[in-house]
Amino acid sequence: RNYSRKVLSQAASSLLPAMLLLLLCLLLSPQGCSTRYDPTWESLDSRPLPTWFDEVKFGIFIHWGVFSVPSFGSEWFWWYWQKEKRPSYVEFMETNYPPGFSYEDFGPLFTAEFFDANQWAAILKASGAKYVVLTSKHHEGFTLWGSKYSWNWNAVNVGPKRDIVAELATSIRNRTDLHFGLYHSLFEWFNPLFLYDASNVFKTRQFPTAKSLPELYEIVTKYQPEILWSDGNGNAPDTYWNSTGFLAWLYNDSPVRDTVVTNDRWGVGSICKHGGYYTCSDRYNPGHLLPHKWENCMTIDKRSWGYRRNTQLSDYLTIEELVKQLVETVSCGGNLLMNIGPTHDGRIDVIFQERLRQMGVWLSVNGEAIYGTKPWRTQNDSVTPGTVYAIFLNWPVSETLVLGDPKTIIGETQLIGHKGQLKWVSLGEKGMTVAVPQLTPNQLPCQWGWTLQLTNVN
Repeated sequence: RNYSRKVLSQAASSLLPAMLLLLLCLLLSPQGCSTRYDPTWESLDSRPLPTWFDEVKFGIFIHWGVFSVPSFGSEWFWWYWQKEKRPSYVEFMETNYPPGFSYEDFGPLFTAEFFDANQWAAILKASGAKYVVLTSKHHEGFTLWGSKYSWNWNAVNVGPKRDIVAELATSIRNRTDLHFGLYHSLFEWFNPLFLYDASNVFKTRQFPTAKSLPELYEIVTKYQPEILWSDGNGNAPDTYWNSTGFLAWLYNDSPVRDTVVTNDRWGVGSICKHGGYYTCSDRYNPGHLLPHKWENCMTIDKRSWGYRRNTQLSDYLTIEELVKQLVETVSCGGNLLMNIGPTHDGRIDVIFQERLRQMGVWLSVNGEAIYGTKPWRTQNDSVTPGTVYAIFLNWPVSETLVLGDPKTIIGETQLIGHKGQLKWVSLGEKGMTVAVPQLTPNQLPCQWGWTLQLTNVN
């Protein structure tokens, strides 16, 4: 008995540290002791992407800043005017502004007097999007929050005299179910510290140490974004930006460590290779399934991310083209991040509003074929029949739709938004044909694209 008591006592003593460690983990984090990541790409790339991102499928990008004041040509206005000296930009300034007018002089003209965060939240909600990404700072260096690392070149000190990031974050979280995200440019075109480091071939690190990294820690701690959309490596490697060190903190110790999603733009060589999900390039659409989660970031205005006063109607993608982009992107496993550019005074132009609301109308009918879905071919499931959604963008004149992939259907075929079952005929290895109902335009469940729901597909 004494021996048994001694053994039990020793066993209890050995368990005590483990129990204390477990208790400490539970006290420190509701999730307990989660995986810790080292500041290496091998370790960081092993982090599973938070599941919410793949489920939401559709987000809105917002490019807004001082470049919205000239609103001419592109959000790269400063660079094209001062660095490349493109003739159209030089002529625009010479024609419309006095001699000696600098880009910094646009700052006080970024007034945002019509910016209403609640109205923006309502418009974004109506689009059917499930996340939003705001440019907290573009390559011009102007921050949309009162950054203490961007003295007198931020929206609290200059122009609106408002914390744009805080206002929009609050409205999005209080009035919608959208996930709130922030874009942040690593480099700044004309920042003297960055230019100094570049002149030293990035052997010195004054700019990331004094400016870029402190800003990243600041916006994550203060605004807790669920998407951190990095951009603008300035031709510098990730080691210059200390990207792995920052991401290790983000994944291990930041207030959003369990839910935050990041992209792949963290320095030369990282895009389409390291980080969270891949963007690979602007307007990236591979047209086939990828083994890694990806995002197609694209613009409604085909020629610019920022608002342009000199647009033509033909410069805007039609709703048919936007629905096609969404369907193609989601079918290949990607998310669509669709960009709008507000005006300098804080308005979302009516043509952007129309496109957003049209997308929302379409998703209100066809959303079940988009949100939370998986690309069919990735399932590779020949044993358990499942539900497959087939989206077609042109209504068949012959009233017959030929599907080449589904071979047999045990269950039913429906047109989403329309009552009743559809008749179908198997073509064996060639797929199947579906008889679509004879409907007048007013009887169609929606415009711009329609969805067949095929149940129990082998």
